[in-house]
Amino acid sequence: MLNLARFFRKDVPAAPRPKVPAGERYYVIGDIHGRCDLLDELIVAIEEDDQQMGEADTTVVLLGDLVDRGPESARVIETARQWGERRKLRYIAGNHEEMFLEAFTDKEMLRHFLKHGGKETVLSYGIKKKRYSELTMKELQAELHELVPKKHRKFLAAMEDIIVAGDYVFVHAGINPKFSLEEQRKSDLRWIRERFLKHREPLSHVVVHGHTIFDDVESTEYRIGIDTGAFRTGKLTALVLEGDQRRFIQAHEVDGNIMVMHSGFA
Repeated sequence: MLNLARFFRKDVPAAPRPKVPAGERYYVIGDIHGRCDLLDELIVAIEEDDQQMGEADTTVVLLGDLVDRGPESARVIETARQWGERRKLRYIAGNHEEMFLEAFTDKEMLRHFLKHGGKETVLSYGIKKKRYSELTMKELQAELHELVPKKHRKFLAAMEDIIVAGDYVFVHAGINPKFSLEEQRKSDLRWIRERFLKHREPLSHVVVHGHTIFDDVESTEYRIGIDTGAFRTGKLTALVLEGDQRRFIQAHEVDGNIMVMHSGFA
């Protein structure tokens, strides 16, 4: 049978690729969770890459969960803070930053925080394990105020919840698909999971997020998950956005050595 449809078919132009504003370059880093050794290597790689790629209005974005689980949360905070004094950085608050800050005044939150990686954060500030084990919750909470520098608490408290860059939006956990960006609740931006991850309909922006660990970057039409489980897998990922191009830089620990890997344009 003659297929007449082919005579009447019109070429449908491809949808434009999402892009960041012209002249801008973004390095978006996933959940660090106390792995400052990986962050150190990624910082060097990003600085070298940014120099090699030529002039641009460059912004580095940390997607939150700098703390907990890994061994060097205190050093991650200080490193991130000092890096921001040398170049343009923006910081998004994750659910672990939220728990950490609330732990200073809420004993039940302190208990919850410690069960979900906060013990490692407290120890990273130099308290001995023996003394940590001997303290009551009330005593440990009082100790926190002495251990954690005020500049660290101020730094964490000043973090943002959402950043828009052209056709992209950067958040920690995701967005509630039912609401516009302007209507998003802080709790969803920091904690949402299945309702966002299972959503299959178009969104207003491509959402770049962390919070949920994937074996490798999970990229769909509407979202890009870049939490590659640094504390568990030894792999810390940065997404690089420029124009309509995407690429990735990863610091990956293999057999005790950290290697930096670049993936091509996509």
